[in-house]
Amino acid sequence: MTSFVDKVKILRAHHEDLLTRKNVPEEWGNGIYTRYKYPVLTAEHTPLEWRYDFCEQDNPFLMQRIMMNATLNSGAIKWKDKYCLVVRVEGADRKSFFAVAESPNGIDNFRFWPEPITMPEDTIPATNIYDMRLTAHEDGWIYGVFCAERHDDSQPGDLSAATATAGIARTKDLIHWDRLPDLKSKSQQRNVVLHPEFVDDRYAFYTRPQDGFIDAGSGGGIGWALVDDITHAEVKEEKIINLRHYHTIMEVKNGEGPHPIKTPAGWIHLAHGVRGCASGLRYVLYMYMTALDDPTRVIAQPGGYFLVPQGEEYIGDVMNVVFSNGWIADPDGRVFIYYASSDTRMHVATSTIGRLVDYCMNTPADGFATGKSVETVKKLIAKNKQVLL
Repeated sequence: MTSFVDKVKILRAHHEDLLTRKNVPEEWGNGIYTRYKYPVLTAEHTPLEWRYDFCEQDNPFLMQRIMMNATLNSGAIKWKDKYCLVVRVEGADRKSFFAVAESPNGIDNFRFWPEPITMPEDTIPATNIYDMRLTAHEDGWIYGVFCAERHDDSQPGDLSAATATAGIARTKDLIHWDRLPDLKSKSQQRNVVLHPEFVDDRYAFYTRPQDGFIDAGSGGGIGWALVDDITHAEVKEEKIINLRHYHTIMEVKNGEGPHPIKTPAGWIHLAHGVRGCASGLRYVLYMYMTALDDPTRVIAQPGGYFLVPQGEEYIGDVMNVVFSNGWIADPDGRVFIYYASSDTRMHVATSTIGRLVDYCMNTPADGFATGKSVETVKKLIAKNKQVLL
């Protein structure tokens, strides 16, 4: 019979094997980015001390006392030469919390910091918080903007009725967070992202106005709003800068992912688009570019999706979904794109600034009709005939 001490040793060895597993790039791809074989974070990556009571007297069967369900939708930042993710960790109780995991190379060997983040409450406590976007702003603070979910008390008989606001917090070390008042807005807000620079001496937010907790309704797409005082942030004027369109990957809704990356050619944006299909809502990632002198002016937008679920990524708590709210651009131009699959696990894909700009600037835009799509394909065929002569 295996002793309690030996069981703990076996458990820790198994966990260490998972944490130190080398990730390997997939052999074939699309030339735009490289995907990797293994997820970078799963529920099993969370520290054992978060899940097990290691007191033999209290837990003689070495059971998990607190089970973790998923690691997903992580903000990302380079911090002290480490690749850090502020991860949405979801417990078996459906409550999400934030925790930092770091890697020396951005590809594998991610380890969680010893304790989850203690996020101070707003005036009205939230039931659930999740999906933090991280922005190292030029004002010197690191900001985290996230969704704060509360029950909609105007519908007391409906236990599924909820409201969404954009929570705002800031930090200097990713450990201690100052909570600011939630963003005030006439509509519900999810997928709100802080731009990294001042615009006209004001803070700039990418917004996603929506009529309800799930449905975008009259919300037309990704919005833009300027705020005078981030310690009392309020959306007074909002304009849509990236529209939804019928029969596209962003027909139902769309939203900004992480904050855009500044390049000599313009700001490159990573966003998600949602459409309805027979199996439910399909979430994919897409890209667009805006002008350096005006981050609201779209200068390029490739047609269709940039990244979609593949293989086992289709399977999880919410099927057929990829979602990203974090990426890191290194000084050498390499870009680490962190995305979750099916609301269950975290992955990484790598590219470069040069490749992403080329993809945005030289991929045909969506013509919004079959005839236009056929014309685009035939133009490429004709071009290749000339090249191959």
